[in-house]
Amino acid sequence: MILTENRMSVRCSELRGYTDAVTSRKKRGSYAKTPEQRRHILDVAIDVFGRLGNRGASLREIANRAGMSQAGVLHHFGSKDGLLMAVLADRDDEHGRIDSVAGGVAELRSLLLQAQNNPGLTQLFTTIAAEATDPDHPAHAFMVERYRRTVSTFTAAVDAGKRDGDLDEHVNSEALARLMIAAMDGLQTQGLIEGDDVDVLASFDVLVESLTTALVRR
Repeated sequence: MILTENRMSVRCSELRGYTDAVTSRKKRGSYAKTPEQRRHILDVAIDVFGRLGNRGASLREIANRAGMSQAGVLHHFGSKDGLLMAVLADRDDEHGRIDSVAGGVAELRSLLLQAQNNPGLTQLFTTIAAEATDPDHPAHAFMVERYRRTVSTFTAAVDAGKRDGDLDEHVNSEALARLMIAAMDGLQTQGLIEGDDVDVLASFDVLVESLTTALVRR
C-alpha cells in the first residue's frame, strides 16, 4: 500500500511538472503577443478617452471594445489611471534637443501638422489637459511635468537664437516659449471645434512672421 501511494505520488508529481511546462509554454506564447495586444488596447483607449474624457470613460467599455476582459486590460496597464498615462505618453513624442530658433519653429509646426492628421488623439489630449487643471486629477502631475519639459526645450531654442545673434538679447526666452506653446494649444482647440474652417498652419505662420519682425536682432 505504501509502495502504491509512493508511485501515485511520483505520478502526480510528474503530472504537475508536465502541466507546469505546458502552462509555461502557453505563457511564453501569450507574452510574445503582448506588444500587439498592448497597441490594440491603446488604440481603443485613445478613442474612448477622446470621446468621453477620463471621467466618462470606463474600463469596462474599453475592455469590451478591445475584445477582452477587464482583467486582461489591467494585466497590461495595472489600472485605469495607468492606461490613461500610457495613452498620454503615447501621444506625447519626446522632443530632442533643439539647437536653433528655426529648429524650434519647425518642430512646433510639425507638431501642429501631426495634430491635424490625428484629430482623435488631439481631442483626447485637449480634453485631458483641461480636466487635469484639477490637482486631484490622475493626469495632473503628468501634465505639469510635460509642460515644464516642453517649455524648457523651447526656452533653450530661444536662448540659442539669442547666442547666435538671430534674436534680440533682451527677449524673455521663457515667456516667448510659453507664448508659442499657448498659441499651439489654442490653435489645436479651434481646429477641433471648427474643423476645416480654421487654417491652423496659416495662423501659426502669421504668428511666427510677426514675432520674427518684432524680435530679430537688427
